[in-house]
Amino acid sequence: MTSQGISTAHSVVEPGSGTRLFAGSVVVLYALLTMIPLVWIILTGFKTPPDSISYPPKVLFTPSPQGYCNLFTTRSRQTPEYIAALPHATETCDKVARADNMVIAGPSNYVPRFINSLIIAFGSTVLSVGFGVMAAYAFSRFKVPLKDDLLFFILSTRMMPPIAVAIPIYLMYRELGLSDTRLGMILLYSAVNVSLAVWLLKGFIDEIPREYEEAAMVDGYTRLQAFRKVVLPQATTGIVATSIFCLIFAWNEYAFAVLLTSGAAQTAPPFIPIIIGEGGQDWPAVAAGTTLFLIPILVFTVLLRKHLLRGITFGAVRK
Repeated sequence: MTSQGISTAHSVVEPGSGTRLFAGSVVVLYALLTMIPLVWIILTGFKTPPDSISYPPKVLFTPSPQGYCNLFTTRSRQTPEYIAALPHATETCDKVARADNMVIAGPSNYVPRFINSLIIAFGSTVLSVGFGVMAAYAFSRFKVPLKDDLLFFILSTRMMPPIAVAIPIYLMYRELGLSDTRLGMILLYSAVNVSLAVWLLKGFIDEIPREYEEAAMVDGYTRLQAFRKVVLPQATTGIVATSIFCLIFAWNEYAFAVLLTSGAAQTAPPFIPIIIGEGGQDWPAVAAGTTLFLIPILVFTVLLRKHLLRGITFGAVRK
């Protein structure tokens, strides 16, 4: 029997304590499972080559900078007499190399490949999102003939597997002189991502009331000014969410990078797997390169996570 004036009613929408506990446990378990490969890659970057391929796998080991040293340098084997005649090593990587009877011959190609990834990924993201927001605004606000057919055609370009167009693109790039160039990769990734950008941004712009622009134009704004000062600020969350998805694709893309680049414009994804050490694959260097490759996209996503969460849920609740 309940006391008078005390309501025992509860919301049918709010989950109970048991449901919250179960859902939280599932989320934590899923997060731990998905983080295991990432943690293992990070740990492998601090192992020695023998420890990285040991069986059973070593969880407890003595950390070594050898993986990162091998990633950023090239080495050559020398005789013990030659190494003994050299001045005393002062840098960590020199000491690591000489412990294996090797000397550092110069820097590796990882840094230039990493810079190529930054330029190509961010450059293509800016282009694809820029063109996508303009095309999405046109589809959302103007009467475009055959709008539905055009939108489906734009979307259909994402359905095609890269290998289906790899050879035609390779031949076209060879004739145009765009093979193994940053400009060629930026244009290619922009062309692939613009369809995704158009479809995502059209949904966001559709949710922005037309009355805002009409009021701005009544106050004397032109269509372009209303677009720049009214629509773009309202669509910021959608633009950020779209930028993250486009950047992830361009950052991780492998097939076109392998086919169309080999030197000057090669990105990090095709370069990291071919890091060869003495006697085979240098797995600590590969793991170190992979760890560093994850940092920019992780930082970019974390910095914009609030906009990303708003962008994903934008328009989910209608008033």
